[in-house]
Amino acid sequence: MNINGKTALVTGGTEGIGLEIARQLLAKGAKVIVCSRREDLLESARLEGLEAIQADLSIADGCSALAAALSGRPIDMLINNAGMSGNFGPGEPLDLALTDQAIFLNLNAPLHLIGHFLPGLLQRPEAVVVNVTSGLAIAPRSGGPVYCATKAGLRSFTQSLRHNLRNTNVDVIEALPPVVDTAMTRGRVNGKKMSAQGCAAEIVDAIAANSKEANIGMVKLLRLIYSISPALTRRIMIKF
Repeated sequence: MNINGKTALVTGGTEGIGLEIARQLLAKGAKVIVCSRREDLLESARLEGLEAIQADLSIADGCSALAAALSGRPIDMLINNAGMSGNFGPGEPLDLALTDQAIFLNLNAPLHLIGHFLPGLLQRPEAVVVNVTSGLAIAPRSGGPVYCATKAGLRSFTQSLRHNLRNTNVDVIEALPPVVDTAMTRGRVNGKKMSAQGCAAEIVDAIAANSKEANIGMVKLLRLIYSISPALTRRIMIKF
């Protein structure tokens, strides 16, 4: 895809990976719209030249409100990046309210937004849907079962969506980041984290190249190990 002159909607685009994607698309000549629940982050994004809309994508009404706010606007790139951990581990109770919120934001919201925006995307000369999943969609870790489950679900949906849209103008890309240095991973001190800027650069490159998947950073190695021994990959990750 030629990014210059295109309009992109980046969810979760006011911090972390999403903000870096938005910055890099803007630098390549795209018009970029981001959304967040936090007005302070929205204002910071506006100061960088991004269009910013307040939206709560952890509920269906928030997804509908975002779609209504952009009704009639041409969108060429829908980048579903917003997410949250919703983690629990051994000895911790399962917070059902937090779990429901994580499931909606990580899995339901991308589906809702695709449902809202796909008719318009199909009318564009060229368009793309990018779903940001995770290497943990392939091999989950014991400390993040809710997050891993939602990303695995989004991965499966993305593969089916790509097949369904194979004869259209809409490309479908799955981006699979490793552990990235963001607010979500701030409490994790073990292991090396990829920079959000580096992760975003690989996603933007995948958009420009019309790739089907962006296996980012250490996920490339994970995919290689998985191709040789899925069982070994799962044993490694479940302990992580």
